[in-house]
Amino acid sequence: MTSTLEQTPTLRFRGPHLGLVALAFVALFVAALFPVTAFGGTPYFPGPAATIAQMVDFFSRRQSGVLLCAFLQFGSAIPLGIFTATVVSQLRFLGVRAAGTHIALFGGFLTATNIMITSSILWAMTYPGVADDPALTQALYRISFGLGGPGFSVPFGILLAGVSVTAAFHRLLPKWLVVAGLVLAIIGELSWFQMINIKLLPLIPLTRFPGYLWMIAAGFALPRRRLVKASA
Repeated sequence: MTSTLEQTPTLRFRGPHLGLVALAFVALFVAALFPVTAFGGTPYFPGPAATIAQMVDFFSRRQSGVLLCAFLQFGSAIPLGIFTATVVSQLRFLGVRAAGTHIALFGGFLTATNIMITSSILWAMTYPGVADDPALTQALYRISFGLGGPGFSVPFGILLAGVSVTAAFHRLLPKWLVVAGLVLAIIGELSWFQMINIKLLPLIPLTRFPGYLWMIAAGFALPRRRLVKASA
């Protein structure tokens, strides 16, 4: 005899698989870092405390690496945007009707937009003559770091918080994953203070890279099916 559970009708979410989209985003973003780090040679990408001379030296000698970084990072914004739209749609499919989904949408789209702007600035800095102007190089670099540093981690934290809180209320994710998402979200918001205190710089990668793992885990853990409610 067919069990009652087997007879229970379910609906399947029609949309991209979040886990696979998250993997695509992470793969592109991490790959973009290799050409401008020590793995791609020296000099490597200067930190925010670097001197103007160090910035000019890097952007004048590593133009091909910066171009490849900009290309891959720009591309990574696409799967991040798709992930954001899909996770919000999937949460609503699972019955979530809360402001948290719109908050997550805001955070994710803003993060993706900042990645596109940051990579476009880096792309512009690869053109001949730009690195010959120290003042212009420093200004463009500072803007790109602001958008790619706290400009990434703060809205990214909002994305994690929006998904974690709504998933927690509806018990759609494991408790440990919800707690991890909230902790990372708090770290991301605190990274804002890096703009006035350079010592808080580690908060940015502490949000970014564990956050990538969280995206992948949440993408595979979030249910893609829901029960069909019986009509009255």
